Amino acid sequence: MNFEGLDPGLAEYAPAMHSALDPVLDAHLNPSLLQNVELDPEGVALEALPVQESVHIMEGVYSELHSVVAEVGVPVSVSHFDLHEEMLWVGSHGGHATSFFGPALERYSSFQVNGSDDIRQIQSLENGILFLTKNNLKYMARGGLIIFDYLLDESEDMHSLLLTDSSTLLVGGLQNHILEIDLNTVQETQKYAVEIPGVTIMRQTNRFFFCGHTSGKVSLRDLRSFKVEHEFDAFSGSLSDFDVHGNLLAACGFSSRLTGLACDRFLKVYDLRMMRAITPLQVHVDPAFLRFIPTYTSRLAIISQSGQCQFCEPTGLANPADIFHVNPVGPLLMTFDVSASKQALAFGDSEGCVHLWTDSPEPSFNPYSRETEFALPCLVDSLPPLDWSQDLLPLSLIPVPLTTDTLLSDWPAANSAPAPRRAPPVDAEILRTMKKVGFIGYAPNPRTRLRNQIPYRLKELDSEFDSFSQVTESPIGREEEPHLHMVSKKYRKVTIKYSKLGLEDFDFKHYNKTLFAGLEPHIPNAYCNCMIQVLYFLEPVRCLIQNHLCQKEFCLACELGFLFHMLDLSRGDPCQGSNFLRAFRTIPEASALGLILADSDEASGKGNLARLIQRWNRFILTQLHQDMQELEVPQAYRGAGGSFCSSGDSVIGQLFSCEMENCSLCRCGSETVRASSTLLFTLSYPEDKTGKNYDFAQVLKRSICLEQNTQAWCDNCEKYQPTIQTRNICHLPDILVINCEVNSSKEADFWRMQAEVAFKMAVKKHGGEISKNKEFSLADRKELGSPEGVLLCPSIEELKNVWLPFSIRMKMTKNKGLDVCNWTEVQWGPARAEEEHGVYVYDLMATVVHILDSRTGGSLVAHIKVGETYHQRKEGVTHQQWYLFNDFLIEPIDKYEAVQFDMNWKVPAILYYIKRNLNSRYNLNIKNPIEASVLLAEASLARKQRKTHTTFIPLMLNEMPQVGDLVGLDAEFVTLNEEEAELRSDGTKSTIKPSQMSVARITCVRGQGPNEGIPFIDDYISTQEQVVDYLTQYSGIKPGDLDAKISSKHLTTLKSTYLKLRFLIDIGVKFVGHGLQKDFRVINLMVPKDQVLDTVYLFHMPRKRMISLRFLAWYFLDLKIQGETHDSIEDARTALQLYRKYLELSKNGTEPESFHKVLKGLYEKGRKMDWKVPEPESQTSPKSKAWDGTRETGLDAAVFSSVLAL
Repeated sequence: MNFEGLDPGLAEYAPAMHSALDPVLDAHLNPSLLQNVELDPEGVALEALPVQESVHIMEGVYSELHSVVAEVGVPVSVSHFDLHEEMLWVGSHGGHATSFFGPALERYSSFQVNGSDDIRQIQSLENGILFLTKNNLKYMARGGLIIFDYLLDESEDMHSLLLTDSSTLLVGGLQNHILEIDLNTVQETQKYAVEIPGVTIMRQTNRFFFCGHTSGKVSLRDLRSFKVEHEFDAFSGSLSDFDVHGNLLAACGFSSRLTGLACDRFLKVYDLRMMRAITPLQVHVDPAFLRFIPTYTSRLAIISQSGQCQFCEPTGLANPADIFHVNPVGPLLMTFDVSASKQALAFGDSEGCVHLWTDSPEPSFNPYSRETEFALPCLVDSLPPLDWSQDLLPLSLIPVPLTTDTLLSDWPAANSAPAPRRAPPVDAEILRTMKKVGFIGYAPNPRTRLRNQIPYRLKELDSEFDSFSQVTESPIGREEEPHLHMVSKKYRKVTIKYSKLGLEDFDFKHYNKTLFAGLEPHIPNAYCNCMIQVLYFLEPVRCLIQNHLCQKEFCLACELGFLFHMLDLSRGDPCQGSNFLRAFRTIPEASALGLILADSDEASGKGNLARLIQRWNRFILTQLHQDMQELEVPQAYRGAGGSFCSSGDSVIGQLFSCEMENCSLCRCGSETVRASSTLLFTLSYPEDKTGKNYDFAQVLKRSICLEQNTQAWCDNCEKYQPTIQTRNICHLPDILVINCEVNSSKEADFWRMQAEVAFKMAVKKHGGEISKNKEFSLADRKELGSPEGVLLCPSIEELKNVWLPFSIRMKMTKNKGLDVCNWTEVQWGPARAEEEHGVYVYDLMATVVHILDSRTGGSLVAHIKVGETYHQRKEGVTHQQWYLFNDFLIEPIDKYEAVQFDMNWKVPAILYYIKRNLNSRYNLNIKNPIEASVLLAEASLARKQRKTHTTFIPLMLNEMPQVGDLVGLDAEFVTLNEEEAELRSDGTKSTIKPSQMSVARITCVRGQGPNEGIPFIDDYISTQEQVVDYLTQYSGIKPGDLDAKISSKHLTTLKSTYLKLRFLIDIGVKFVGHGLQKDFRVINLMVPKDQVLDTVYLFHMPRKRMISLRFLAWYFLDLKIQGETHDSIEDARTALQLYRKYLELSKNGTEPESFHKVLKGLYEKGRKMDWKVPEPESQTSPKSKAWDGTRETGLDAAVFSSVLAL
C-alpha cells in the first residue's frame, strides 16, 4: 500500500524507534488491554492477548469474531491469509512476523524477519512464506527457519511483490524498474524498465499485469513482454489501493487540493472490455483500502483508516445503511486482507492489534486447506540424567512399576514379520474422468479423501461373486454406483468439453481414429444418433434415400438424405443432425408418441431410453415409408427425378415390409382373413420359468407367427366374441427389424438365463477346444462376421453372455408356415445357403443397446457391421468389420462383443438382420437429384414483399457457376436456446451446453464477371421455432423479419436455400468469406476444404489471435463496415475484396515471405490500436484503397435499376 498522504501522526512510528521500545505503556494504547500481560525487555508481548470474548455471528453478515494483540504498541504493517493452511500472518513495522491459527486466532509462530525495516508484503507458498522488506526478500518456513535470504541492492526501496507462477516472482518499488526472480535458483532473471517509477501495488489476471503507481496511475502490461498495453490516469494525487475482478477495475486514492492531498470519496471504476472509465462510485467513507468480495455478486469492500467499512456494488449506488464499524485499539487501521474463501476479513491497527471479522461462527480461510503441523509439547524432565557412556551405570535409577503382566516390548516373533497391505482401490470418480496420454493417466482430484491420506481396507473381500462387492465405495452412496466399474470406458456417455474457442480445440480424433463420421450429441433429441448410423450403413437405404427429393418443407426422407451426404463427405470429422432433428420436432406424430424430450429430461436421463429408441425405430420407418410414396415430380425443385415404385409402396416398403395374413377364428367356426404388412417385429417371450433352453430362432418364430386369444368382432355372431388370432407370413422382408422389448426385470432375467444355458452347452460341445482367453487378435480374423472368413474356435470370454446368433435361416413352407433356426456354416455349410426355393439366410448387421449408467442417466450405442462398399470408399480396402458407434466415439470391436449382453449394464434394444447378398438386388447408383433450376428466381413466402425491396438479382441461365468459380458467402444467425454454463468455485466459467443457433439470413455474391460483387442469393429463412435472441447488433435481423405475415424481406424455407448451397458445393465452386467454418456448421453443410477460402485464416499468423473482418477491411481496403449492425451483403463483398487483396499481396501465393512481412505489420498495428477501428472520419487506413467503392455502388444501382425497369 502507498502511505503517501496518510495521517501525519504516523511519523512517530519511525523504524528507528522500534528497535529500542521501552517496556512501558504506549500513550496511544488503551490501559485495559495490558491486564495480565507481561512485557519482556524488548517490549514484545509474550502471548497473544484476546481483546474481547467472541460474539454471536449472524450468518451472511460480517461481524467481529476475535481480536488479538500481535505486538504491543508496534503498528501492524501487513496482514495476509495463508493460501494453503488455516492461518493468518501479520507483519509489523518492527520487522517481526506473527502467525495465528484458525478462527480462534491461536498463536502459531512468531519470529523476527528484519532487524530494522518494516515488513511490506507477505506471500504464502507451498513450503513456506515470502517476506518483503525495503531491500530484502526472505523465504522462511512457517515455523521460522530460513530457507533463503535474498539481499537486494541498498538503493532499492521495494514495496510490492507478485507471484506470477509457482516459481517466478515480480518485485517492484519506488525505483524505475521491476525485478523478476526465479525462486528455484534464487537469482534475478530479468529486469523490466518502468516508464513511471513508483510501483507500490501489483495485481494479475489472465489478460494483464496491473501496476499501481504513486503518481495515481494504473498501467496494464502484457503478460509475456511486460510492455504497457493501456494506462488509466486514476487520481491526480496518489494511489491508495486498487483491485481487479472479471472485467472491472476499481481504485481509490488521493486528489490534489489547494491545501495538499485529500482523500477522494469517488472510487474510479474501469471497464476492461472497453478500456474506459464508467461512472465513478461515490462512497460515504474515506477509502484507504478496497477489495472485491465476489460471493454472490461482485461486491466491493471499502475501508477507511478510521475503521469504517462499506459494502457496495461497483456499478450501483452506495447505501449508507451498508456501513459497519471496526473498533481499532489505535487511532488508525493500517492493513486489510480478505481470505480466499471470502468468509473472513482481517484488519490491523496502529497499536499492534489484529481484528478478525467473519460471516459465520465457524469460518474457513480457504476452500481446501491442508492440515497444519504443530510442534510437540515440551515435556519437563524430572528424572535424573543418565550418562549412557558409562557401562556400569545401573538402569535401576529409573523407577519402573512392578508388574506380573507381559511387557509391551515382549513382541512375539510372529508379530514382527512384515505384512504388506494390499493397495487400496482407485477412486471410482478418478477412473471415470481419467484421460490417458501414453501409459500415464491424468484425472482431476475429486477431493473425497484427506490430503496425502489413503484409508486401507484390512477386511478381505468375499471370494464369492457379488456384483455389488466388485464396486468400490462411492462418495455419493453405494447403491447408486453398482454400474460404474462394470461399464467399459468406451461405452460410457461421451460429452464435449467446451472451451473459449468452442469446439475448435476439442480433440475428436482421440475418440475416432477411423475415417467414418460420428454424430455430435449436444443437439436436443440427439438420442437417436445410433439409429441414424444404423440406417446409414444399410447400403440400399443410404443410396435410395439420397436419390429422394420432394417439395415438402419438413420431409424426414429429404433431411436424412442430406445428412447421409454429409456422412459420405466426412473423413473422420463429426457431423451433426441439426436440420434433420429440426424437421423431426415439427412432425405432430413424433410429439404425440412422446419422442420429443424436454432438455431437462434428456440431460437427467429421466426418459426410458430403451423404450424411446424402439418407438423411434417404428416411427422413422413408418415416416420414411410415407414420405417416399410421393409420385409427383416436385415443381419447386425441378430435377427431383421420378419415384422408384408404385403409389401403394415405396423403397422403404420393399426393403422392410413383411406381407402377412391375419386370421381370426371365432368359437362359432367363422374365420376372417385380412391381409396386412408390418415394417418390424416385436419379440414376445415365453412364460416358462423352469429354465428351459430356447433358441433365439424359436422365440423369433413365436414372435413373427404370433398366436393369441383376444376379444374381436364376429360378423356371424354380430357381437364381440373370444377369438384365436393367428398370423401367417406371405412374404419375408429383405431387412428384418426386431424390437427386443426388454423393458423389465422379467425379460432381462430371460435373456440372462438363456445366455447362461447357451454358455454351458457351448463349453460342453467344444470341450477342450475352447481357450480360456482370447488367443486371436482382430488382425488374425479375416472379415469378422463374414461366413467366408476363417473359422476360429471362440474363447470362453467370447462365449459369455451370448444368446444371439450371427445368422438365422428362414424357410417358407407350402401351407404358409415358417421355419426359423439358428444358422452356422459348421452346421449347414456355405453351399446350402439358398439351394432351395423360399430359403433365406439373414446375417446380423446391427445391434442397438441401452447402456445402464446411474451416474449419467444411461445412453444408447450401436454395434454395426460395416460392409465392403463403405471401406472401399473411405479406406480403399475391401473387408467387413464390426464397429462400436457411441455418438462421436467410433472404435473397431470383436464380432462377439456385438452379441454379448451383460444385463447388469448392457441391454439389447433393437436388432437388424439383412438377407445375404442384399446389395446385389438393388441399384446402388446415387443420382444427384438437385439441378441448376434451384438457383433461378422463386417466389417469396412474405406477403408484403415488393420489388422495391429486392436486394439481389438471381442468376441468369448464362451465369450458371462453373467449377472453380468464386462465390462470396456470409450468413447471419439468431439464438433459439441460450447457453448453459456453470461458475466454478474459482470464478471461472464452464460451458455445459452451447447456445443453439439457427440460420436467419444467407447471402451469396458473384465473385467474377461483369456483375461481380452483386448478390444472387439473399434469403431470409423462415422459422417456426421460438427465437430467444435476434442478435440484432451482430446479425442485423429484427423481430418480424422472419415472420411471413409481416416481413418485407425475401423469405424462403431453410430447405430451399439449403438446396441452392448444396448445388453450388456439388458443382465445385469456391466459397470466399470470413469465419465460414461456423457458418457451414450452423447451416449444417459439409464443404470440402479445397472449396473454402476463409479470410480469417488467409490473414492469420500461427499462435496469434484471429482478426475481425471490420479491422481487416479498414487496414487493407480503407473501408468502414459494420457500423451499427452487420449486413451480410456488405460482409460477403468485403471478404471477396480481401481475397483479391490477398492474391495481390502474395503474388497469387508465390511470395509467402513478403506476405509474412505484411502480416507482421498488420499485427503490430492491431496491437497498437487495440484492434479497434478509429472512429474519426478523417483518419484513413495505412493501406491504399484496393476497391473503387464509387464504381461498385454505381454498378449496383445501374444493374438494379435496369432489372426493376424490366
